[in-house]
Amino acid sequence: MINFNYETAFNLESEEKISTWITNTISSEVFKLEEINYVFCNDEYLHKLNVEFLNHDTLTDIISFDYSIGKIIQGDIFISIERVADNAKDFGVSFEEELHRVIIHGVLHYCGYKDKTDDDAKVMREKENHYLTVLK
Repeated sequence: MINFNYETAFNLESEEKISTWITNTISSEVFKLEEINYVFCNDEYLHKLNVEFLNHDTLTDIISFDYSIGKIIQGDIFISIERVADNAKDFGVSFEEELHRVIIHGVLHYCGYKDKTDDDAKVMREKENHYLTVLK
């Protein structure tokens, strides 16, 4: 089950389509979906979580809490709509494309992909790009 929650003035278009896309991505990676809760929020909301839970005093676009066990995916993904909008401008892409990238980025972390090293980040970006083309 995928739940979409809103802590800011934003509503995701095509919740059902996005939910199916996420579910299919998880299946393609040979995992099983239990539950993911997406929380769309603003910078202030996500900054507080970043400081409180990760001890990082910085703005970020996404924080994911992974409760997965083995191949069963469970977690909470918090996304700052303000950061996504700013990043879309910085990267020269549409807000929607950047939002979809961030949405699937969190899922890929749950599937075991990392992005701390250059090599890992390259693989993560290739996976994001692949799944973004699947959505279109």
